[in-house]
Amino acid sequence: MGQMSTLVFAPGFFHSGAVGVAVAVGGAVAVVSACVGVFTVIRGQSFAGHALSDVATTGGSGAFVLGVSPLTGYVVLGLAAAAAMDLVGIQRARGRDVATGIVLGAGLGLSALFLYFDTTMRATTGATMTILFGSMFAISSSTIPLIAVLAAVALGVTALVYRPLMLSSLDQEIARAAGVPVRLVGVLYLLGLAIAVALSAVTIGAILSTALLVGPAATALRISRRPATALALASLIGVGSVWLGIVLAYDSFYWPPRGHGWPVSFFVVTLVFVFYLFTEARVLHRLARSRAALARLAARFAVHRQARIQAGG
Repeated sequence: MGQMSTLVFAPGFFHSGAVGVAVAVGGAVAVVSACVGVFTVIRGQSFAGHALSDVATTGGSGAFVLGVSPLTGYVVLGLAAAAAMDLVGIQRARGRDVATGIVLGAGLGLSALFLYFDTTMRATTGATMTILFGSMFAISSSTIPLIAVLAAVALGVTALVYRPLMLSSLDQEIARAAGVPVRLVGVLYLLGLAIAVALSAVTIGAILSTALLVGPAATALRISRRPATALALASLIGVGSVWLGIVLAYDSFYWPPRGHGWPVSFFVVTLVFVFYLFTEARVLHRLARSRAALARLAARFAVHRQARIQAGG
């Protein structure tokens, strides 16, 4: 048992403070991203999540310029972008794309400016890599309380509007007829989405945060269409991907060449992608079996019908 543990976990894994922080923060962020992500996929707003992740780049790079925590920049700019989307017209399908495109373009322009300042004026070492691809082992334990509060807010808002959000996600017209305040529910959803993207940006980077938001949720919804089941499955897939990614990233420091570990974000995104491909393969296999069964049934029906025709003739 001890030898098996040594093969899986590199020396010092369970005694590393950085690993402990990464496991705690990564697990919490994975659950938040999964829960919000399920509604993001159902609502067809993955592009909005992608836009907010790019805007998170603006917030993180701006935070480095001002000398404050990147998490603060992620949250502030994310909430501002969500508000802008709502004001421009996020409620209708066509308005969503327009609003998202406008916010995305503005965010990328500011990101380029702030990243330029980071590298020329402040000479912040590794700022660009940290913002874009994250640095889970570098998360300070002092940020855990703020992350916990933000995670609780995102999950609390999602739980508060769970039923009306689900109804408005499936059909806004029916939701309005049932008396659901669709606009308010949409605003609260965007609030949770902005926080989820900000937290995801802290762990695996702003540019990859959409993978943790959409990947586990899309995989879970391929397995089950029941919302509660999909939420549980997405959380398990997200947490599993993050924790296994942390193990592999830590172990990679001992892979040749030694001392050059691979980024956690790479392993997390790769595992999310593998889980989705595995699920997609199972779905295609079931579809192929169903089509083969229908073909056999159709052939039997044709033979039976032909036999009846011949008997009647």
